[in-house]
Amino acid sequence: MQINYEKYSEYLLTSPYNYTNTHMADHISDLSHDSVNRFLKREELSLDLLYSRVYEDIIYSKSGYLLFDDTVLDKDYSHKIELVRRQYSGNAHSLIKGIGVVNCVYYNSELDRFWLIDFRIFNPDEDKKTKIDHVFDMLAFAKTKGVIYHNVLVDSWYATKEVMLYLMDEGKIFYCPLKNNRLVDDTQGIEKFKALDSLQWLEKELETGKTVKINGFPGSVRVQLFRVIISNNKVEYIVTNDPNVQKTDGTPTRIAENDVVSTTKGVRKQTAFRWKIEQLHREEKQLTGIESCQCRRKMAQKNHILCAILAWNCLKNYAHKLKITIYEVKHSIYDHAIKMALKFPMYAFQ
Repeated sequence: MQINYEKYSEYLLTSPYNYTNTHMADHISDLSHDSVNRFLKREELSLDLLYSRVYEDIIYSKSGYLLFDDTVLDKDYSHKIELVRRQYSGNAHSLIKGIGVVNCVYYNSELDRFWLIDFRIFNPDEDKKTKIDHVFDMLAFAKTKGVIYHNVLVDSWYATKEVMLYLMDEGKIFYCPLKNNRLVDDTQGIEKFKALDSLQWLEKELETGKTVKINGFPGSVRVQLFRVIISNNKVEYIVTNDPNVQKTDGTPTRIAENDVVSTTKGVRKQTAFRWKIEQLHREEKQLTGIESCQCRRKMAQKNHILCAILAWNCLKNYAHKLKITIYEVKHSIYDHAIKMALKFPMYAFQ
């Protein structure tokens, strides 16, 4: 029996816990695990599969968001799998062996729906590209595809001078968290640059933010900085070029009464959308077996990752159509199997 990406993705969508080639072969007649292995190692699936299936489904909004972040597919048990390298995992809060994947998600806040529209494998030993390089590649690709968006949300890792200045040149709005030791000037050049966590905040500034220059930015470029309390033990410093909180000359605009965008409360709401991409990472890992491929060759790993993403996309579409969660969609497959097993028991209770 010949296998293709549709069949393999369908298996990842359906299987409850085991995502190995042997397990798949055991559940399809006339299919050997060697056939599955050959498909993964030799097929070289293209990202066009993702684009062709996802781009027609996207519902664009003029105020749409692009979200960027990376995740590490845990391969800590691996000793010989290609693409695996030791890297920091935010989930594990430590260095682990894994495959890094940089993702780009489109989010429509009006509908509260999101789509994974692009991803890149982090493999600097081969392509010499950093994660920032991958973000620029995906921004360029989104532009060629005519993706309609206005806002960009990234993690502090991607809040570089190059990324923010590029987005300004493109006329896009960003909300970027900065690390506490990032140097800024809030005195219009009167004093030296200071680390974010050493700034003094007036009561009004805690609500409306303050205009700052980030070290390394061109002379006249200013952004608005907000001090956002995430929890009792965590504070984030968010910068934005949103015209609702800043004029082009760097001076703050008049804050309109109850303007949720121009206040710290509004900025917290905007940056909260960034967690949609964390939701994606969690769902992929829990429902598609994206981390579970044991093949050693990089081509097999790349093909498996792409098929797992296609499986996630399919589950997400069913969840929207049925108006249930993606977890309920996946578990409904097992519910059906249990009902059939009880109706036609293979092993009756005696």
